[in-house]
Amino acid sequence: MYHGTAHTVGAHIDTDAIIPARFLVTTDPDELGANCMEGLEAGWIKKVKKGDIMVAGENFGCGSSREHAPVALLGAGIPVVIAHSFARIFYRNGFNMGLVLLEIGDDVSKIHDGDELKVDADTGVINNVTTGQTIQCKPVPPFMKGILDKGGLIPYVQDRLAERA
Repeated sequence: MYHGTAHTVGAHIDTDAIIPARFLVTTDPDELGANCMEGLEAGWIKKVKKGDIMVAGENFGCGSSREHAPVALLGAGIPVVIAHSFARIFYRNGFNMGLVLLEIGDDVSKIHDGDELKVDADTGVINNVTTGQTIQCKPVPPFMKGILDKGGLIPYVQDRLAERA
């Protein structure tokens, strides 16, 4: 269960907006998180508290295949992104890095900047505490949940290999 404040962004937010290329000199999540969304709005990160939730329009994470983008979101303290839709490569990279991603289509318009949200990724239920509305989306598939539970694809594979040894 996730509980935080919604931070809304528009449609077609690319990976360069999430973490601009000039910050790609590190893979440290804290450093990347400190510069998260700098390509969209300077100082954006100052609005975010650990546990807050990103809410985006269509095609979130489009652009280059940049694993730094989901790492920057996680480093910023954002454990889950809810969007109308995701760019396919970002969707896979997000789960591989341990970021929860939920697609809700047009229901994204029911969430506004600053709304308090409670998100259950296991059931796909999003409660907007501010408005009292409930949004139902597809829950995280079991295989992807297994990757998330381990903290990403690399720890998942390491555990699987250790089980076989």
